[in-house]
Amino acid sequence: MTKAQDRTVAVLLKRYGRTYAQEAGITVKDAPAPLYQLLVLSTLLSARISASVAVAAAHELFAAGFRTPQAMSAASWQQRVDALGRGHYRRYDERTATMLGDGAELLTAKYRGDLRRLHSAAEGTPGLIKGLQEFPGIGPVGAAIFCREIQAVWTDLAPFLDQKVADGATRLGLPAAAAGLAGLVGVDELPRLAAACVRAALDDGVVADVQAAAAQRR
Repeated sequence: MTKAQDRTVAVLLKRYGRTYAQEAGITVKDAPAPLYQLLVLSTLLSARISASVAVAAAHELFAAGFRTPQAMSAASWQQRVDALGRGHYRRYDERTATMLGDGAELLTAKYRGDLRRLHSAAEGTPGLIKGLQEFPGIGPVGAAIFCREIQAVWTDLAPFLDQKVADGATRLGLPAAAAGLAGLVGVDELPRLAAACVRAALDDGVVADVQAAAAQRR
């Protein structure tokens, strides 16, 4: 790592290194409930809607008690729609309410409500990505979000740094290759670095802010 990259990473993590799971109030760990909550968040973030709205919708679903696949299945479709609406997730609320219900039922039926069973059966990152995409609303984007956020817990996935992360890293003058970028931080920090790079990929203001702040550290 060059001194310039060291300064950039330090600023990036300090200012923008909050994972999307953290924003949604999810304490990511290897347990059924938080893993399911991360799946829900990944579903919400997959739509063409702002991350802040997706996070707000996740907060509302969890506040309503829909923190497990059993609770999500037990909720009525209208209850799910209403929770999404309170989070202003309105363009996709009806379709997403259906997908969340169907996904919860699939998780219960196929994996007894525990995504650790999918992880064990997947035997590697490609298998996990394929398995995640069986859930309604989870495509390549949603699967990548889930893997980025869980890699510090499921360390066999690390480093998981997809094209969106690489795009942000390139804009910041950091290595775009997964191995090079992962070498800048420890595995525990990879989800934070990934989330920060995604923000840089999506927002010119993040890039400008980090570059200006890093320059001041010289």
